[in-house]
Amino acid sequence: MQGCNLSCIYCHNPETQKECCLCGICLETCPAKALLITDNKIIYLKDLCQFCDKCLQVCPYFSSPKYFRITAWELSNYILKYNEFLNGITFSGGECTLQTPFIIEVSKQVKNNSPLTIFLDTNGYVHQSGWELICNHVDGLMVDLKAFNSKTHHYITGVDNSLILENIKYASRQGLLYEVRTVILKGINDSQEEINNISNFIKELNNYTLFKLIPFRPYGVKHPLKDTVYPDKNHFEKLFQMAKTVLGEGVKKPLDISL
Repeated sequence: MQGCNLSCIYCHNPETQKECCLCGICLETCPAKALLITDNKIIYLKDLCQFCDKCLQVCPYFSSPKYFRITAWELSNYILKYNEFLNGITFSGGECTLQTPFIIEVSKQVKNNSPLTIFLDTNGYVHQSGWELICNHVDGLMVDLKAFNSKTHHYITGVDNSLILENIKYASRQGLLYEVRTVILKGINDSQEEINNISNFIKELNNYTLFKLIPFRPYGVKHPLKDTVYPDKNHFEKLFQMAKTVLGEGVKKPLDISL
C-alpha cells in the first residue's frame, strides 16, 4: 500500500513512501511512453509498459506513477475469487496501517466469506488507539523493529521507538505478534548489545514470537545507504547465534545469506 510514516535510511522500496506530486520527470524517462498526466492525475498505461522501472529509479520524491486506487469491495472480490488457492493475505507497504479503515473493511468482507487469515507487515508506528482497533480485525502481525536503542532507531527512521515498543507489547498480549524483524546495518545496529537487547525483549514478551534477522542489501535503496557494503557474513552469523542462544529455535534468517 502506498505511503509511509517513517523515513528509513535503508528503505528497500522507497517508491512506496509518498504519493505522486506530478513533477513529470518520469514521463521524460519512460521509453515506452506508458505514462501521462491528465486532469491533474498520473495515468499509467500498463499495456505499454516494458517494466524497466526507469520511472522508479529517476523519481526524486520517493513515489511511483504506477500506484492505483481500489475500493475495499473491489479488492475483497478479487481476493475471494482466488481464495481456494490461498491460505491468507498480508497487507504491506509503505506502511499499510496508514489506511486502517480500508484494511478493516477488506478484512471483514474476506473473513465473512472465506477461511483466509489476515496478516499485516508493519513498522508498528501507529497511535495506540488505531493499533488496538486494527488488532481486533487481523490474525497476525509481522513488525519491523529497526533498532532497540532509541537514538539508533531515530537515526535510522527519523522517529523514536517508544510507541513501537509499546505496540509490540500490546500485540504480544493479544497473541498476534507472529514475528519481529530487524535488518542488520553495518556499523549502525549490528552490535552484540543491540541484538542481545532485542532478543531478550522478545523472550520476555512470550514464547511464540519469531525473531528474524535480515542482512542489509542495497537493492532498490536510493539514499543515503545505497553504496553501503553488506554486513560481514561471519559477524552476521555471530549475531544470529547470539539471538539463538537467547531464543532457541525462535530465530530465523533468510535462506540465502550469501554476502
